[in-house]
Amino acid sequence: MRDPANAEAYTRKAITTTAISWYRRKSRQGEPPTETLPEGARAGHDEAVTQREWLWNALRELPPRQRAAIVLRFYEDLTEAQTAAAMGCAVGTVKSRVSVGLAKLRAQLGDRFGDRARDLLPATLMTVIP
Repeated sequence: MRDPANAEAYTRKAITTTAISWYRRKSRQGEPPTETLPEGARAGHDEAVTQREWLWNALRELPPRQRAAIVLRFYEDLTEAQTAAAMGCAVGTVKSRVSVGLAKLRAQLGDRFGDRARDLLPATLMTVIP
């Protein structure tokens, strides 16, 4: 170093260059080796995706208020009172819209898939609680 007044600038430049080189080396090496391989795609994953798509298509065929009630109750996991507040209606209205909507979903999916319809809907959607 010729000029001691530039020592701070030299040090900053050396640290910066070292850090950049370290990150570049690290990125070129790629993924570090592990003893166990990561879990691959599950068997039957494509079928689960297809079933989910069928269910969403069946939900889209419902009237908007029934669809909203079912999605809020079962997918957003809201209570009947919370669903009623979100929809701006009475709790009884939520109950009836969910009941009628589920009946339509069961009919649509049952017509298309028969006994397999039970696999498409969550268990809580397939049972009717009196």
